[in-house]
Amino acid sequence: MEETSHNTTPATARKRRLKGTVVSARMQYTVVVRVDRVTIHPVYHKRYTTSKRYSCDSRTGDFAVGDRVIIEETRPISKTKRWRVISKEQQV
Repeated sequence: MEETSHNTTPATARKRRLKGTVVSARMQYTVVVRVDRVTIHPVYHKRYTTSKRYSCDSRTGDFAVGDRVIIEETRPISKTKRWRVISKEQQV
């Protein structure tokens, strides 16, 4: 009987990335990032903005309140941190 390798997740699986704004940078290795999304009401078809705050790991600590950043999903780092900051978004 031959064995075949069934890998359900590829080694190069893409992680989710989001863009948001830093709203708190007071902790040593953590920044809080607010991600805004536009949602459409199912009945009235009106667009409205919803936001969610993510605690993100940032070992460099060179982020200030108001910076636009890109965050990426990662393994659990602490009780609330499941995201890490990848980079600052380029200002145009």
